[in-house]
Amino acid sequence: MKVRPLTFDSLVTEIVSRIGTIDGRARVLIDGAPAADPGRLADAVVEPLRALGRAVQRVSVQDFLRPASVRLEHGRTDPYSYRHGWFDYAGLRREVLDPAMDGKVLPALWNAVTDRASRAEYVDVPENGVVLVDGTLLLDRGLPAELTVHLWLSPGALKRKTAEEWTLPAFDDYDPAADLFVRYDHPERPGLVES
Repeated sequence: MKVRPLTFDSLVTEIVSRIGTIDGRARVLIDGAPAADPGRLADAVVEPLRALGRAVQRVSVQDFLRPASVRLEHGRTDPYSYRHGWFDYAGLRREVLDPAMDGKVLPALWNAVTDRASRAEYVDVPENGVVLVDGTLLLDRGLPAELTVHLWLSPGALKRKTAEEWTLPAFDDYDPAADLFVRYDHPERPGLVES
């Protein structure tokens, strides 16, 4: 195993380059613990893709939470529930990832603040469009994607950077495979793992 050192900007360039080789519509998952802030990286990829003429629809798994009555059924700090019951991955697949290839997605399903349906409208994804999804615990769910990116934090960095320490056990058995596996303890100095 070899690790190629990058900068944050060169990681963005690497992701954009990989997406650029995909013909037609593309579904891209950027996965990482909340402490890795996968949304920041996903947001950084948007403008370079648009500069290449690719339309981008951003989606976050945070907008696919399950209702509080389901999420919090076993309490507010249950790591098993966080791992298996907080996020509506089936809804993400049903409303975003599967229909994306037919040109329509629902960018948000649930509003966590109001704990109600988001009432978002379906949006079009053009033929060359990219649906860019960020989130946590995405890559062992069998979700369809043309490109997957995992931002890996070492156990020490994960513990140091995680504000909600009760969630840490949820990551103990999470060992995802990804097209791009990135060591991300230092976001400004990531390392791309190459085999």
